[in-house]
Amino acid sequence: MLILQTVDELKKWVRETKKAGETIGLVPTMGFLHEGHLSLVEKAKSENDRVVMSIFVNPAQFGPNEDFDRYPRDLDRDRQLAEGAGTDAIFVPSVEEMYPRESQIKITAGAQADVLCGAKRPGHFDGVLKVVTKLFHLTEADMAYFGQKDAQQLAIIESLVADFNFPMAIRRGDTVREEDGLAKSSRNVYLSAAERDEAPHLKKALEMGKNLFLQGQDPIAPMTDYLTKNTSGKIDYIELLDYPTLTADIQNDAILALAVQFEKARLIDNIIFNPKEN
Repeated sequence: MLILQTVDELKKWVRETKKAGETIGLVPTMGFLHEGHLSLVEKAKSENDRVVMSIFVNPAQFGPNEDFDRYPRDLDRDRQLAEGAGTDAIFVPSVEEMYPRESQIKITAGAQADVLCGAKRPGHFDGVLKVVTKLFHLTEADMAYFGQKDAQQLAIIESLVADFNFPMAIRRGDTVREEDGLAKSSRNVYLSAAERDEAPHLKKALEMGKNLFLQGQDPIAPMTDYLTKNTSGKIDYIELLDYPTLTADIQNDAILALAVQFEKARLIDNIIFNPKEN
């Protein structure tokens, strides 16, 4: 497995891969890999000749007083996991390499960023779009892979690719969970032992809410009561929206999503389903 640290090294690898007539699958990450990331590598390997993973904690998507400085990092561990999963190359740039100058052009997320996580993290998805746009161009990927746990991010990136005719496909990966239902996340390491015991109730609340909605009931208040009784975290939001438009008018698929702030970790989770098929 190659370790590429500069843009020039990455572009050289891309040129050689394309010259050989091989396709490229991109798995963008911020590192501290878990089974969710590795499942995306597996999916990318099945659909492409070569897989490149980016490992970059992107400062552009962190707001003031967020956890950029303490975001978990372990490159040696990540390298071993990525190689074990069959990744062909990892791109590990420094901040200076990725952003050598102050950007003069900005890409701004639209209305999809005004709900869920975006409502309380202004500019977050602008930072996501900034980094993925650069990665898409640098890797010339045929397909890029994102997990559904970050469903709002996924929807916004799909809009970016569609609206600006990027010559690539966005592929969705299912949320990977622990045996007790907790969605895999790099930030789970922030949970205390007591909070870790409480965290599976997020998935249980989502399943309960889905069932209530399918029975014709509004699930928000019962879910709020359930999480208040069963966790010590502060509920940031619980929302039921159309997916992927993230509007209130549910046409086909629906997303039921929530965020809960524990002492040192803000956990998000969601389920996407078609009410007409249930």
